[in-house]
Amino acid sequence: MGTSANARTTTDSRDLELLKKLAVSRKSLMQQIGRKIIGQTDVVENLVCAILAGGHVVIVGVPGLAKTLLIQTLAEALDLQFSRVQFTPDLMPGDITGTELLEEDHATGRRVFKFVKGPVFANVVLADEINRAPPKTQSALLQAMQEKTVTVAGQTHRLPNPFFVLATQNPIEQEATYPLPEAQLDRFMFELRVGYPSFEEEEQIVNSTTGAADVRIEPVLSGNEVSELQQLVRRMPAPPTIVKYCVGLARATRPSEPGTGPNIRKYINYGTGPRASQYLVLGAKARAAMDGRSVPDIEDVRAIAMSVIRHRLVMNFQAEAEGFGADKLVTEVLEKYKSA
Repeated sequence: MGTSANARTTTDSRDLELLKKLAVSRKSLMQQIGRKIIGQTDVVENLVCAILAGGHVVIVGVPGLAKTLLIQTLAEALDLQFSRVQFTPDLMPGDITGTELLEEDHATGRRVFKFVKGPVFANVVLADEINRAPPKTQSALLQAMQEKTVTVAGQTHRLPNPFFVLATQNPIEQEATYPLPEAQLDRFMFELRVGYPSFEEEEQIVNSTTGAADVRIEPVLSGNEVSELQQLVRRMPAPPTIVKYCVGLARATRPSEPGTGPNIRKYINYGTGPRASQYLVLGAKARAAMDGRSVPDIEDVRAIAMSVIRHRLVMNFQAEAEGFGADKLVTEVLEKYKSA
């Protein structure tokens, strides 16, 4: 019995050290990313939060807002293997996962099939303009995102650890685009919206990108350290009140749930599933860890609720006709449910 108690004390002490390390690393990470990315502090923090929670992210914004540069810079600051896939209408699943090639074995003279890994075999996979590829190609990411494996020709190959899909999407141009399947959208932990910079920020952007300076990013965390911090987030306790609050928020978006608001029943066909509740808890724990806190609170949940919920709501035609967006409904739910 004494040995178990000592083991717990050692683990707790180690976790406290990791929390302190994470709080310091977060500041360094923000500083390194800020050397190339001006503004967008909330987006950067939510990206780091998703990384710590082991979740995937889709970033939505008009062209020219440094979505791709942000993901590249994050990969550099985390010292992770980075791979970019430019999604186009003619992109095939094998272009992402890899394929088998027939090669001659020089030792035996026989022809053998050899699997050539695709760009999905990286720590950070940038799916650029993900909605430009047809559903058949988009579905090639489903297994990778959920199970972190790829199956080709009957053989299952494990992806590197850690593994993240960070996708970008242009909300304006709809020609030659395909809506993401709901099953794929549900596998993204966050949908982050990138807005226009302020006047002062845009001045800084123009000055920094039209000069001769070459900014170098210094790595802050290695892949192994990121994996260690992910396990720390998993070990953090989630109080029953937090779990209850997260489940309540998710269920409050379902039209069939008793007690939901009139606008939920009027404008939503399908609300969020259990994966939203899971990501609300994980995201809250990750945000607490980023602040050096060992236990999340309700404000941590509310800070990420919009990013977790809005892309999971299936709106009906009436909502589109009346211009009633998902953000308004999430805001209503958050106003109604302020505590567990």
